[in-house]
Amino acid sequence: MVKIRLKDGSVKEYPSGVTVIEVAQDLSEGLARVACAGLINNERVDIRTPITEDCELSILTFDDEQGKDAFRHTTSHILAQAVKRLFPNVKLAIGPSIQDGFYYDFDTEQPFSPEDLEKIEKEMKNIVKESLPIERFELPRVEAIQLMQERGEDYKIELINDLPEDAIISFYKQGEFVDLCAGPHLMSTKPVKAFKLLSVAGAYWRGNENNKMLTRIYGTSFTKKADLDEYINKLEEAKKRDHRKLGKELELFALMEEGPGFPFFLPKGMELRNTLIEYWREKHKAAGYQEISTPIILNQELWHRSGHWDHYKDNMYVTKIDDMDYAVKPMNCPGGMLVYKTKMHSYRDLPVRLAELGLVHRHELSGALHGLMRVRNFTQDDAHIFMLPEQIKDEIKNVINLIDEFYNVFGFKYHVELSTRPEDSMGSDEDWERATTALREVLEEKGYNYIVNEGDGAFYGPKIDFHLEDCLGRTWQCGTIQLDFQMPERFDLVYIGQDGEKHRPVMIHRVVFGSIERFIGILIEHFAGAFPTWLAPVQVKVLPISEKYHEYAQSVVEQLEKNGIKVEADYRAEKIGYKIREARLQRIPYMLIVGQQEQEESKVSVRSRAKGDEGAQALSDFIERIKDEIASKKIDTQGLDNSIE
Repeated sequence: MVKIRLKDGSVKEYPSGVTVIEVAQDLSEGLARVACAGLINNERVDIRTPITEDCELSILTFDDEQGKDAFRHTTSHILAQAVKRLFPNVKLAIGPSIQDGFYYDFDTEQPFSPEDLEKIEKEMKNIVKESLPIERFELPRVEAIQLMQERGEDYKIELINDLPEDAIISFYKQGEFVDLCAGPHLMSTKPVKAFKLLSVAGAYWRGNENNKMLTRIYGTSFTKKADLDEYINKLEEAKKRDHRKLGKELELFALMEEGPGFPFFLPKGMELRNTLIEYWREKHKAAGYQEISTPIILNQELWHRSGHWDHYKDNMYVTKIDDMDYAVKPMNCPGGMLVYKTKMHSYRDLPVRLAELGLVHRHELSGALHGLMRVRNFTQDDAHIFMLPEQIKDEIKNVINLIDEFYNVFGFKYHVELSTRPEDSMGSDEDWERATTALREVLEEKGYNYIVNEGDGAFYGPKIDFHLEDCLGRTWQCGTIQLDFQMPERFDLVYIGQDGEKHRPVMIHRVVFGSIERFIGILIEHFAGAFPTWLAPVQVKVLPISEKYHEYAQSVVEQLEKNGIKVEADYRAEKIGYKIREARLQRIPYMLIVGQQEQEESKVSVRSRAKGDEGAQALSDFIERIKDEIASKKIDTQGLDNSIE
């Protein structure tokens, strides 16, 4: 018999060898029907896995991330099976689950067409109807290779050869289809009834641009058709909100062939960008930060000293100056440390908070570039805090409070994740444990529920990441707090302690926006281009009914400008209805229509993005109203709650 501690804390006894699915059936037939995988002593396993010793067990369903992963991984195998049925000569590469879906890579002579996707999806439905049992089996290396040779699966053979000598080589079989896979998977194809193939893209084998380009099919799947329909609707809304499309329509930024991955900000985009920067400067000055600026190009020795060369050299741009090797900076921290070293510090000076809006460059593959979300140059709102060991917790809390204030002003919800030591890291176990413990204790003292990402920290220290949730429920990793005991050692940073001796400060790396360019992209999609008035590049558009009222319109513009309001006027010889429609398409918060009556009464007719026609108002009243709205940074929810027409 084995004792199994269940998720609710109860303990039950079962015969040794009982499977996870049998436990689920014993607990509830309903639970067994929706079980996707199991978690035995925190290790994810198939629901067919036998239990032979005492353990803790959780039954994972689609409501659990790891259960969802198993469900969608199974769907990727159904996709691959359908492709092999329809296109027998196609070779299989890999097919994992990903956030919100799955993909599978294929080696095919020509990319799949939209008509091919329809045929594949139809065949997938047939496979689901066949309710094929999914079986797991293991083979010794020689037999595993032989099996894949017989099936002509060259990519699978390469994967097997790269496995460690002691690796368990497992396969999954459903009907005639067999795939090399570690799992886990569902019991059969039957539960996968709500799925959709979404797109086709190119992808290099193993992500290496020197390898062959494969064809990748993306898809998603759910347990209920209603959930799938909701997701597809969100995708359609996301297409309408695409920041690349809106950025062009609203004249915010441009992407040009002359500089792929290097965005051009247009005048209205600069208004938005500068508003964000002004707010950033205001809040950082109030929080005790000093702003600095460090060079874009620094010598290569610096990057060896910091450790970035070993971890980032493939993504760095390099050059020669006076026969010496230099690199364009991919991040700001080494420059910040050099600034700290420009003078000797006393313990009384600490913490020293140095903030920088630093332009950095990273060589991203052309296939990875995506509007403002993935670029080759961007501005990081970095700050580096140098502190005493006893100041660690207070400084982390201060940064969390600052980040919270920033995200709240934009109306973002967010969650936090704690990332621990990666394999490719530097420093002692003791330092890493001390740093990780400090971050964990602060999160718990602040009352945050957080996710732990084992092994996903920076190479020099653990970190807290802040993931924003936009109006479509998508999450974006922006802010981060990284605790670092390593860089101060590498750069020989010191302060003079109370004892008159030199001591090593502790360091925090942190960003709030992350990348200003990427944050702007997120804002465009979050608000669908309908920015809150305080952020809008043009806050008011003045629309004279005819040329007779241009002079009065100009006087309105001048009074608005005098009060710091961003305003434009439309003096074109167009009908007023056309001008209003144009201003609405530009998502301008307020339109002021001026004609004979408005001129005679020194008023303006107000149309707002949120409420439409608001009638005539005294210009002075409108100015006070909009100034209050800008000062309070009120969020206009029009762009959040309504889909784009």
